[in-house]
Amino acid sequence: MPPRKNDPQKLAREVLDEGNGLEFLDWQTLIEGYADSINKKSPSTTIVYRRTLRQFAEWLSALPGHQAYFRPEQLTRAAFESYLAQLDKRGYSVSYRQRVKAVVSAFARWLIEERDVLMRNPTRGIEIKTEGQLAPRILEAEQRVVLRDLVERSGDLRGEAIFALGYWAGCRVSDVSWLRMEHTHVGPKIGWLHVGYKGGKMRDLDLLNQARRSVYDYLQDGHRDRESPFVFTSQRSERLSEDGIHNWLQTLKGQASKDEWELLKEVTFHDLRHDFAHRARAAGWTLEELAYYLGHTTKRGLPAIQTTVRYTQISRRQLKEKLQLLKE
Repeated sequence: MPPRKNDPQKLAREVLDEGNGLEFLDWQTLIEGYADSINKKSPSTTIVYRRTLRQFAEWLSALPGHQAYFRPEQLTRAAFESYLAQLDKRGYSVSYRQRVKAVVSAFARWLIEERDVLMRNPTRGIEIKTEGQLAPRILEAEQRVVLRDLVERSGDLRGEAIFALGYWAGCRVSDVSWLRMEHTHVGPKIGWLHVGYKGGKMRDLDLLNQARRSVYDYLQDGHRDRESPFVFTSQRSERLSEDGIHNWLQTLKGQASKDEWELLKEVTFHDLRHDFAHRARAAGWTLEELAYYLGHTTKRGLPAIQTTVRYTQISRRQLKEKLQLLKE
């Protein structure tokens, strides 16, 4: 018999599977117990840790044979490496995957030292390569055309608005997922947002007409849940999650022809943000202006130029094209 949910005030309670004699633990209560143990951290950090662990727990518990519950022996290095590979495949950035590793590592130490239910830390020895930060993807002109065509052909007002905020406003996937109606000021002629869920760094973002128009059309007739406080909703939740946005892009690319798919198969939502940065620089934006617009700021509100530089770094392809301009 699967275990019933425990009292939230108690730490996870071990139960026995009558058929196999295997020890099960309640994921939800374990995570809440761990969250209580790090209550000295800032509330926003605790929220991030809790959300990251829940997403990992849901993925791990859904694997074949796991019966939607957690056994200590399931938390292995192989399983965690597979999870990181899934995140990479779905377009999550290096920094995000590094954060996931840090959170799971801290949780594993707690399971070892405080709960005595884990033998070794599954994250130990795992390296997450950072080359991806050195060469952010710039979309080719043909890729931009195909992406925009696919979005238009889909006839999905919600999808058009999501794409517009990435492509025309350089928004992070978290900016889009957590955007609230009270922070959305969009009408027939004006458009600006108050965004910045990541790290709690909020900023006001004026929108190009292409983004304003798409968001306005969606709000007018996009079949969103009007009782939800969030702009982007789904059929199953009051808020379209980050995973939901990644899934939307995968579904969109799945509607492409064979030739179109070859152009777009590696493109992620975060690439839209990188590409926006390159187009803005090409249009004459300074690094300081771009840093503010993208939300790359220090705790004191100053532009974090070094972060923005990574988004606008010269690629090998660009240098190859410049070589052709050299004269004898």
